[in-house]
Amino acid sequence: MTKETQFFVVSETRKLLKTSSACPGAKEAARRFLDAVGTANEKAEATKYLQELKEDLEPIDNVLAFAKSPSAEKYFGFEGAKKFLDHVNAMKENGVKYCDCPACLIAEAILKEKDAILK
Repeated sequence: MTKETQFFVVSETRKLLKTSSACPGAKEAARRFLDAVGTANEKAEATKYLQELKEDLEPIDNVLAFAKSPSAEKYFGFEGAKKFLDHVNAMKENGVKYCDCPACLIAEAILKEKDAILK
């Protein structure tokens, strides 16, 4: 990968590690990737990291299903769940494909650079 791509991915990965919305698996894959940057294992760890991000990137329909569920109200409270559902409905109406939590936004940005990362 080019130095520019590496800088971007490392920077975004460090942001991902700071988000509360990233799952433990994504954070572990991110740490392994960062540890491998500049080593012979970089491409292998990048491949694993990208796969983890792909699996964790939440499609908007899944977010909408959660927003409509009783679990959303348990998590956000009644008013919070209503606002969340309105937000997710607006996203879907505007053609958004994935969740807009910080972790998913970072994952989506990194995944857009997949080909450049695996060069």
